Amino acid sequence: MAKKTVASLQTSSKRLTKAIKMVKSPKSGAYTFVESVMPPEMVNEWLSK
Repeated sequence: MAKKTVASLQTSSKRLTKAIKMVKSPKSGAYTFVESVMPPEMVNEWLSK
């Protein structure tokens, strides 16, 4: 029974990518990391901002 439930959850899930970008703070000059989870098609657009 449990195997059927796991299999159905895996087929309905979407493919997502976690992107991490390093951003420099204008005030202190320190670098911070910004993380976002998105579809793989949007990663290049998000990183270019």
